[in-house]
Amino acid sequence: MRIFFQLKNTLCKTLTIALGISAIFFMSCNQNQDIAKPLGDVRLEYPTPVYKTFKESAPYRLLYSNFAQIKPGKQPNWFVIHYPKMKANIYLTYIPVHSKADLVVQIKESERFVQEQTVKASFISPQTFEFPDKKVFGTMYELGGESAINFKFHATDSLRHFLTGSVYFSTNPKPDSLAPAVNYLKNDVKKLIETIEWVK
Repeated sequence: MRIFFQLKNTLCKTLTIALGISAIFFMSCNQNQDIAKPLGDVRLEYPTPVYKTFKESAPYRLLYSNFAQIKPGKQPNWFVIHYPKMKANIYLTYIPVHSKADLVVQIKESERFVQEQTVKASFISPQTFEFPDKKVFGTMYELGGESAINFKFHATDSLRHFLTGSVYFSTNPKPDSLAPAVNYLKNDVKKLIETIEWVK
């Protein structure tokens, strides 16, 4: 009988130790699961931009980040400012203006494009800008939520030039995970607008 109780006590101790180890292992796994995040939700930090001059043959000049690359667009004077590590693009579209009526049409078309995004955009925030000394006037729109575009702007001299820009990400629009990249590009777009100059 004594041997039975000794075996029983030994078995209980062994079982207790085994359960303790299992509990530690289970807690460790849960902690790892809490820490691990899907790759698409990782928040990235980007380097401080250094801006350089846009030197392509076009009727305009501007500054863009050295974090990006310039690629040709589908038509003359159209270009793509490509951010490979962000999977983002700023599409630049240039349209020559031939009359005041033509300018009105282009502005309305730009505004119509923005309004079409209201289905998915949680907000649309317009901001006008004017640089009379350089004859640069226009509006920048910031779009929130799951809109296909995050920023849209148009700039003109009110006489001959009309330039639009649209910011797209080539990933699914997830506001939280894209926030660092969106903020980075917001500053780049502002810098781009502030440095636009027309080439006669």
